[in-house]
Amino acid sequence: MDSPISPVSPEDKPFLRAVMGAPVAHHPFWLMRQAGRYLPEYRAIRAKARDFVQLCLTPDLATEITLQPIRRFGMDAAILFSDILLVPFSLGQELAFQEGEGPKLEPIRDRSGLTRLSEALDFERLLPVYETIRLVKQALPPETALIGFAGAPWTLATYMVEGGSSRQFAAIGSWVSRDADGFQVLIDRITTAVTAHLDRQIAAGVEAVQIFDSWAAAALPHDLKRWVYEPTRRIVASLKERWPAVPVIGFPKGIGTATAEYVRTTGVDMISVDTTLPLDFARDTLQPLAAVQGSLDPELLVTGGTAMKAAVERIVDTLGAGRFVFNLGHGVLQTTPPEHVAALAEQLRSLPVSRLG
Repeated sequence: MDSPISPVSPEDKPFLRAVMGAPVAHHPFWLMRQAGRYLPEYRAIRAKARDFVQLCLTPDLATEITLQPIRRFGMDAAILFSDILLVPFSLGQELAFQEGEGPKLEPIRDRSGLTRLSEALDFERLLPVYETIRLVKQALPPETALIGFAGAPWTLATYMVEGGSSRQFAAIGSWVSRDADGFQVLIDRITTAVTAHLDRQIAAGVEAVQIFDSWAAAALPHDLKRWVYEPTRRIVASLKERWPAVPVIGFPKGIGTATAEYVRTTGVDMISVDTTLPLDFARDTLQPLAAVQGSLDPELLVTGGTAMKAAVERIVDTLGAGRFVFNLGHGVLQTTPPEHVAALAEQLRSLPVSRLG
């Protein structure tokens, strides 16, 4: 294991300054899924890879994809091109991506299925990810931060149990209801693996990490503490012991006003909010607890024009005086015109800043 690096200096990186609440010259921004299928240069690279897993694990290609939106739009942060399902893949679960159908995994439906998983990550499988980080760091502009990421344990468990994407979450709900202690073993193993993966990403050079709990809303409200908050709290606490200066961003999509309890419980430095959360709630309740990231509707980025500009102004007017990074409420959609992203970047750089220091 690498020894801790020096604390991150935010001096020339607007993204890191915004997380800390330091004054900034413009409203920093990046976009979830900013590197991806809406860019023609991404599609050209994708055609060179045998499959999506290979693409994520080929450092020169993953590096190029990470850098593409930075070259085009000058975001204040790059996010590593990778995938959350590399964690179950590196625990030994079979993984494939089928065109038009999304990820497919060999499902684990009960405690007996845990025997097919390794006790710990196979870091050999993930070495290309850490090499990509090193290559991206060498190529990024000095003012641009690099964000690493992982899926939250609950969200990863949904894929691992359901065998892919789901709308009903019947298999995971069944396991939780009939054998919560057995499901806890899976959650604990994923939590340890995610912590180790994020630790290695930071050691390789990322300057912040985001924990994506995209399916947090699939947990029953009375189960949020056990399956959503507590595993993330453990990850954050472990990372903070070793990397106290590295911000951790949480994204518990769809849990509404329970987001406040998520922030209080987990200790994340910044909370990424989705489009369903009222802006005044984010300002009045969340910003006193953590920096806020969000929350333009991705559909408005597809639409562009006056509707997008008005929504951007509302978000900035409401949240821009506090600790704030502009982003979407979820990822960039494949149908997004690149010129709309360029217009967004231009608008954000033109809006006045009244950041509280």
